[in-house]
Amino acid sequence: MSISINSASMYQLYDMASMNNKNKLESLSSKDLETAEDQELLEACKAFETYFVEQVFKEMSKTVETSLKNEYTEYFGDMLQEKYAENVTESGSLGIAQLLYESMKR
Repeated sequence: MSISINSASMYQLYDMASMNNKNKLESLSSKDLETAEDQELLEACKAFETYFVEQVFKEMSKTVETSLKNEYTEYFGDMLQEKYAENVTESGSLGIAQLLYESMKR
């Protein structure tokens, strides 16, 4: 059984998801923090934490030599790291988003 994947379209989907996080961050920076709603501010802080953790995971993966590399991890590895980063942010285990939120609320 063979699965055919169009690599260009997969990268386009990943780029669109990545741009969504960046757009959230940029939209917050263009607004006045005093007029931002609490939920909007918290979501932007979570988007920043997710982006930050995702970048850390990408750099960490470069340092690990693994035998698990295949065509699927080449296509979906970035998406997997993004989901891991989202899970870390939602769990609140790092707390970066909460710290940023509290700092900006002051």
